[in-house]
Amino acid sequence: MSDAAQPTAAEVRAAAEAVKAALDRHLEAVENRTGDDDPAVYAAFNDLAAAAEAYDERLYDRYDEVTPFEIPGAEDSLPPYAGPDQPNALSVLIRRDYAVAEPQRLLAQAQRIADAEEEGDDGTARTGAAVGASVHAALGVLFGEYEPDEIASRHKEFGLEEGDSTLWVAAADDLPEPGEWLSTPFDQADPSRVVCRFDVSAVFDEDEMYEEDPTGRSRALP
Repeated sequence: MSDAAQPTAAEVRAAAEAVKAALDRHLEAVENRTGDDDPAVYAAFNDLAAAAEAYDERLYDRYDEVTPFEIPGAEDSLPPYAGPDQPNALSVLIRRDYAVAEPQRLLAQAQRIADAEEEGDDGTARTGAAVGASVHAALGVLFGEYEPDEIASRHKEFGLEEGDSTLWVAAADDLPEPGEWLSTPFDQADPSRVVCRFDVSAVFDEDEMYEEDPTGRSRALP
């Protein structure tokens, strides 16, 4: 960054003062909160995070120094809960990512499943080319045979390597009509109706525990 683009010392000092003021507002909101879902606490939390991030950026740009604060990104936060107090229904949204780390292991496991399904009435196996060398076909066989939770617990056995995963529990007023959302199952996900959320990622420590965020919903600590 050029000297002309650097913040002035006064701007860095102003950013530091903004953090102090945001800390006071956050503490005041916490001391006076009306419940676990108090929007004032959530707003003060976001204001404090934004002030700390701005100070961190100006401090680095001016002095090439950083703060010890871990600033949550926008993608890691949830808006204030705006769903019903007494939900009549809920939606559980799950995403799990896997890398195909050992394709040959995956193919072998899928072929065993396909061979077992091809067994004749007399007990003799009729081995076919149901899988062959197609990872695409193997994945179809694997996920057609096992529940996602079983695959998650046995992923190494199937030649898969875990990536990030997330689970959202969202409140609903009523169950949708049968078949209403099947063509686009995730398009109607509303973060403001998420009751709790659980994230698993390599960016978290292995022994990471979950705590409630200022809205009362669970989140993984960075």
